[in-house]
Amino acid sequence: MWETTAFVLIGLAVGFGALLARPELFPGPRSLPVGTALVAAVLAGRISRYVLDGQLPPVQLAVSVVAAALLVTVPARPDLLPRGRHRHG
Repeated sequence: MWETTAFVLIGLAVGFGALLARPELFPGPRSLPVGTALVAAVLAGRISRYVLDGQLPPVQLAVSVVAAALLVTVPARPDLLPRGRHRHG
């Protein structure tokens, strides 16, 4: 079950990476984006492992990374950025 350990490491890396890259987007508790990415990576990884019947581990890891990266944006709050920092278009 080395995949589960890899999914946990992916989730932690994505969560802490989001905090380091754009800390202003996460004004709430710092554990929220890390926890979100962690749960997303593990859940997506386990589901993909089940669906792929344990085959193609690189695909399972890729699914885990994509899910964590997409769902870590859920607790982000771009509406709280100062006016000059908004990205449009």
